[in-house]
Amino acid sequence: MPGTADVFAGVAGAVHDERGLLHVGNPLREQQLLERGSALAALGDRAVVTVSGPDRLTWLDSLTSQAVAGLQPGESTELLVLDPNGRVEHAASVVDDGDTTWLITDAERVAALTTWLTRMRFRLRVEIADRSADTAVVGGAGAAVADLATRAVWRDPWPDVTVGGWGYAPTEGHPATGRDWVEAVVDGCELERLAAQARAGERSIVGRLAADALRIAAWRPRPSAEADGMTLPHEVDWLRTAVHLSKGCYRGQETVAKVHNLGHPPRRLVALQLDGSDAALPEPGAIVRFADDEVGRVTSSARHFEQGPIALAIVKRSVPVDAPLIVQVDDETVAAVQETVVPPTAGRAAAPPRLPRLSRRT
Repeated sequence: MPGTADVFAGVAGAVHDERGLLHVGNPLREQQLLERGSALAALGDRAVVTVSGPDRLTWLDSLTSQAVAGLQPGESTELLVLDPNGRVEHAASVVDDGDTTWLITDAERVAALTTWLTRMRFRLRVEIADRSADTAVVGGAGAAVADLATRAVWRDPWPDVTVGGWGYAPTEGHPATGRDWVEAVVDGCELERLAAQARAGERSIVGRLAADALRIAAWRPRPSAEADGMTLPHEVDWLRTAVHLSKGCYRGQETVAKVHNLGHPPRRLVALQLDGSDAALPEPGAIVRFADDEVGRVTSSARHFEQGPIALAIVKRSVPVDAPLIVQVDDETVAAVQETVVPPTAGRAAAPPRLPRLSRRT
């Protein structure tokens, strides 16, 4: 299947890179269309792995952080593959259709995830396939994907943590609480149909910059952005959506339990409101300082249509939650107001656990 850059060539204003469609001329306007449910985002930076076979769910349950053995058709969740020290190696959005489990992950990590899963098959009745060549991922509000011919549809499970998630931090006021975001897996024919509609002006297609800005504004992590090889699930708020605290053994579980019981992850994710609408936008990896000390790094950044320049960053747990921060952008510094995504004490010491709840697709 041709890449999204080739498929959407000819769409008015389209700008591409090696991963596909970046924007169609006005990323801020595209964010508004996407949030209203009147546009679809072509997510060329996503890719799909499928796991089929009668043992697929119990097998994934034994390998990953999430309890998926009882996953029902149409239910959505997230899972993590951890290393023996509990650090995140892979993260995926998960939905099962009754015959196949669909894993949506970052395109740059799909080959490594496929290889790792294939190595772990042993004699079980499972088949793993990298579907990058014959599927694509588009995203948007539920209404925007309702008329698509889809292979699978994953719905962000975050809104359900309000009633069923682990309560280490308040959900009131969290920007993802009312988030309506789905990612649909489509085949090449459907992608071509969407591109033809976009070229004819019959459907609004936007680039992934708009989707990423909405993600950052919702404080939702991405594996290729917020996972740096040292990341623990507790640090980036994956504990509420991608980890089941009462399931059976899996690699890295001991660290998950230890940090959960102590309530002190060594780092924590923060959202940053950068000073001034014309502020230079920091690149991932930009240094975050408190006073004269380096305390963290920016992981994602965007210019939001309402909030202006925003970012996610991972900082030391010791940074006070009300501390004014400074972000280094080239040779300049930009003031940043932090909002707490993960509190300094995030664990059993802070609040009793409640088990994650899966989100059913409607």
